Amino acid sequence: MTYFLNAASPYSIGIGDFNNDNRMDLVVTNNGTNNIALLVGYGNGAFASPKMYSTGSSSSISIAIGDLNRDNRLDIAVINNDTNTISIMLGYDEFFPIQTIYSTGTAPYSVAVGDFNHDTRLDIVVANYGDKTISVLLGYGNGSFVNQTKYSTGSGGLSVAVGDLNNDAQLDIVVANDDNTVGVLVGYGNGSFANQTKYSTGYQSWPVAVGDFNNDTQLDIVVANYGDNTISVLLGHGNGSFANQTTYSTGDASQSVAVGDFNNDIRLDIVIANFGDNTISVLLGYDNGSFANQTIYSTGSSPRSVAVGDFNNDTYLDIVVANADDDTVSVLLGYGNGSFANQTKYSTGSAPYSVTVGDFNNDTYLDIVTANFGGNNVSVFLGYGNGSFANQTKYSTGSGPLSLAFGDFNNDTRLDIAVANFNDDTVGILLRYDRGALKEKITFASANSSRLRSFAVFDFNNDSLLDIAVANYGTNNIGILLGHGAGAFGNQMMFSTGLNSHPYSMAIHDFNKDGQVDIAVANYGTKNLVTFLGSENGTFENRGSYGVNFDFAPLVVGAGSVNKDGRSEIIVAYDGIDHVDVLVTYNLGSFDHQTTYSTGGTPRSVAVGNFNNDIHLDFVVAHQVVNTISVLLGYGNGSFANQTTYSTGSIPCSVAVGDFNNDTHLDIVVANYGDKTISVLLGYGNGSFANQTTYSTGSEPYSVAVGDFNNDALLDIVVASENDTTISVLLGYGNGSFENQTKYSTGSKPCNK
Repeated sequence: MTYFLNAASPYSIGIGDFNNDNRMDLVVTNNGTNNIALLVGYGNGAFASPKMYSTGSSSSISIAIGDLNRDNRLDIAVINNDTNTISIMLGYDEFFPIQTIYSTGTAPYSVAVGDFNHDTRLDIVVANYGDKTISVLLGYGNGSFVNQTKYSTGSGGLSVAVGDLNNDAQLDIVVANDDNTVGVLVGYGNGSFANQTKYSTGYQSWPVAVGDFNNDTQLDIVVANYGDNTISVLLGHGNGSFANQTTYSTGDASQSVAVGDFNNDIRLDIVIANFGDNTISVLLGYDNGSFANQTIYSTGSSPRSVAVGDFNNDTYLDIVVANADDDTVSVLLGYGNGSFANQTKYSTGSAPYSVTVGDFNNDTYLDIVTANFGGNNVSVFLGYGNGSFANQTKYSTGSGPLSLAFGDFNNDTRLDIAVANFNDDTVGILLRYDRGALKEKITFASANSSRLRSFAVFDFNNDSLLDIAVANYGTNNIGILLGHGAGAFGNQMMFSTGLNSHPYSMAIHDFNKDGQVDIAVANYGTKNLVTFLGSENGTFENRGSYGVNFDFAPLVVGAGSVNKDGRSEIIVAYDGIDHVDVLVTYNLGSFDHQTTYSTGGTPRSVAVGNFNNDIHLDFVVAHQVVNTISVLLGYGNGSFANQTTYSTGSIPCSVAVGDFNNDTHLDIVVANYGDKTISVLLGYGNGSFANQTTYSTGSEPYSVAVGDFNNDALLDIVVASENDTTISVLLGYGNGSFENQTKYSTGSKPCNK
């Protein structure tokens, strides 16, 4: 599968569970399009289409992940090289639907949900206007559905509702038909239904709803009659049959009906959306199933759909109306006595034809969703709990979404949405996953001309809040921003790295074993390494005398314990030089003079692992010029054996390690920039490796990482490709081989330096 990134160049990849669903997700920094891409994992190795978040920078070159505001959600920090800023993006819940399409009959007009076969899983029913049927789709409980079963209605179905109409504890279906009738289909409780029984209504009956209007514990039916400006109430006998209709006048061209107790008298009332005169009609109910004359309230232009709920938590029901011709919804707050305040309007997508309400972000406040027929999308309005709503967020549907229903279709305790798509004869399922959405970025400027090169996230002052360290190439210093919680950070504290030092990379570890983390910085300009010793309040001693000089400009620095003395060593790779250095710590945070190991071929990337199962760490280096990797086995005393080289593809740029064939021996994967492949080299467990197996990727693979993306306990591979705006995911079979790549779009191109 391919995931396109819209002319993007992914540069850096982060892996984490951003939506707390125990499935790994991906975040990719993009070069050239001022954004990052978040791809949420389904847990089976596939990913949702990318969602873009602006960084305000065309050169976002590095990324870090952590819980910055202590809300148990992963947040993202991005370094912006061209604007000298860091962008902080805080994780939070959002409705992230990915539509799945199921075929229906012709011209589906209305949708409703219920458990029709008593398996505790929600099912769907759709009224199909074009072929005079209803479609029943039984749910599997995982968000997917069986293919439809059709039942004839004999005339075009315009609206559908469900309820237990004969008191047998089985859900039944009622359909408003275009022949001035409603049809009742009694359910057998196994997901199948009897042939319909029809009852006469008014002229051009359209929307239908059910409720107990006369307090006899039997469900009744109300239908809005578009053609004669009335509603029909049919009182139920409790056995699935109904009395003849009683009609009540409404406004002009009524198109939707909803019920609720608007005056707190324990009797159901009715509200009608009147398409023709831009009003709603409220009819208060009496005990005997009859209703008072209507009270009229103004709405927007051409109200098409109406729903009810308590939007301001005052225990009184309110009303929301979808206005098809002015692309708005009207919210009318109830006073609890059957009367309502004047409307407040909110903009929607084009031609909202249907509206429903529910708590879609689990904050206990009701939200609003509209189906926008003209825009082929739905709009979600999150409620604040005081009767007001956030601006809409839109999500794509099929063509001509006409009707909405909601329910928990995959048993994850989150509300999902079903949409009847009139123009393409489908019903669309939009599952809500709490998909690791990100709030608006918070930007921290490092300094003018700082030209940020790298950064790290850590709790430097032991307050359980994550802090940020940045290397400022242009201003020759490092900056520390202490976290205050809730995603906020203090002013940057500057520590000089030296005149013309140009710090390029940093590593964090407790080098002097005092219980406080320290920082080692590789300075590209002065060709040296300096250390900053940390204190418990998050400040650092100036670099002092702990510098180490190199013959060449250091490009990458990393830390790890390789000699079993409980201290951390530093591994340094250089710009254009054919070796790496290992520096062993002394007691006070200083370093022994480096030991140099020849690797050859311009080392570009380094990874650490125990390749020969001797409990000593080893490392592997990718050489972009000579198309090889070098493996250097560690002796456990900080020294390493001479390298062993293995051939790779052309211009290896990135290397990572993992056990790909479940033999407890580490294997190696290499991203080959020049020939658009990755190389997998399986380890024998003695420090040697098999010849490479190559797999195709996207254009110019630039970075590689590993993780279990489909929750099968087998390692998979993800690769960022530079020039075709994608990342490639290769799912592992657990035997050292991989599926062909699946591509995901990230949205922009990565920096290539």
